[in-house]
Amino acid sequence: MSETTPAVGAARTARLVGDLGEARPAYRALADALRVAVADGRIALGSRLPSERELTGALGVSRTTVSRAYDVLRESGYLVSRRGSGSLVTLPDGVRHRGTTGLFPADPREDVIDLTCAATRAPAGVVEAYERAVGRLPCYLSGAGYLAFGVPELRETIAARYTARGLPTTADDIIITSGAVAGINVVTSSVVGHGDRVVVENPGYPNTLEVLRRAGARLTALPMDPDGWDVHGAVATVRSAGARAAVLVPDFQNPTGALMPDEDRARLAAALHRAGTTVVVDETTVEVDLDGGPMPLPFAAHAPSAVTVGSASKSHWGGLRTGWLRAPRGGVSRLVESRAASDLGAPVLEQLVLLELMRSAPGITDERRLDLRASRAALLGALAEHLPDLTAVPARGGLSLWCELPADLPSTRLAVAAEDAGLLVAAGPRFAVDGGLERRLRLPHVLPGEAMAEAVRRLAVAAAAVRADRGRARPRPSRPRGRPLVA
Repeated sequence: MSETTPAVGAARTARLVGDLGEARPAYRALADALRVAVADGRIALGSRLPSERELTGALGVSRTTVSRAYDVLRESGYLVSRRGSGSLVTLPDGVRHRGTTGLFPADPREDVIDLTCAATRAPAGVVEAYERAVGRLPCYLSGAGYLAFGVPELRETIAARYTARGLPTTADDIIITSGAVAGINVVTSSVVGHGDRVVVENPGYPNTLEVLRRAGARLTALPMDPDGWDVHGAVATVRSAGARAAVLVPDFQNPTGALMPDEDRARLAAALHRAGTTVVVDETTVEVDLDGGPMPLPFAAHAPSAVTVGSASKSHWGGLRTGWLRAPRGGVSRLVESRAASDLGAPVLEQLVLLELMRSAPGITDERRLDLRASRAALLGALAEHLPDLTAVPARGGLSLWCELPADLPSTRLAVAAEDAGLLVAAGPRFAVDGGLERRLRLPHVLPGEAMAEAVRRLAVAAAAVRADRGRARPRPSRPRGRPLVA
């Protein structure tokens, strides 16, 4: 076996699969769970899966179950066995991979509805903003174009927005990054060392979890209740974790949409301070307030040493690839030094475009807010009509519904069946720190109402297929024949 072949250990594979529970047949449920993990990038193409013996022990199932699951994956084109290399992950001919890693959304066919990415189209006025930004660009052309701290006017505008929200900030506290994930990478490389423990929310944002895992962090889950944070439990977790850092999304958390109240922020911030844990606050969705009302103070107002990550991806447009970091006074220079090895600065033109957009509206526009509320209403209405046993409680803000599935619709199998129905969705385990969440499904409401309704109709077709498959009596051959039906 080549030393460069990446391997997925049995323990990690078992965490990705989660609890197979009462799923029957078990080998089909195991094959489906592995297929989804490959499709959404949690298991990279070319990786070597554990041997059947190793995975049998890690999952606590029979050797026959693992053997049959691997047979299903081989015959459906997701696994190839090579002498001396073991069982390697691949893709069937004609299947488009949903990105080379877990960091990227799908690249679907035109007839497929993609709900794996909670992001919206560009708002009105982007073209005009680019035109005005091009007019400003000549002022920067005499330099090298590497602005390590970012365009000064944009930094001032972002700082003013923090100040208006109740967190006094100057341009010297801000650096511009190439998006939120890049910002989290910068903070991680500066704060987290290999083997350090990091507290994260469960469920959490998959891209952040992936960044931390790649940095070698050991993740400690901060469980969330259906309606938000169990702050008493969170404080206890922080006290016992001995964590180097904690990454929190207190504003319209992804995927739950929960908003942490001020009193809970103060209590959790105090516990993190006493534990000596560095706080990283992801505010990517803070401006996506759909229903309105008073907002809590920024978390950093309660935790002065916190580093805050911001982004234009949800409030304006992901295509700008522009975000920022707000660091405590004197902390910006250390972060700039940390980023130098991998990121020399965000594109100047896109920074100028964001400056123009933020001068018109610091967050989402009223028009965009109405569009998103209409899409959310269409999604809720379609769910009530076609999947009434699926529970979806809308949050005040954010871009998704965090749905609870009935017991007979495991999320992984539903996602597999949905793909066959022309719909891409992110199964609950995609957001899990350490496995589980099979009763959960994230449904972004980011498409027009008609498209949201059609997505639910396809999801209902998938649900019917899963239920029909579970109720069908099956022969139990020693080896499945042909391409298996996907439930």
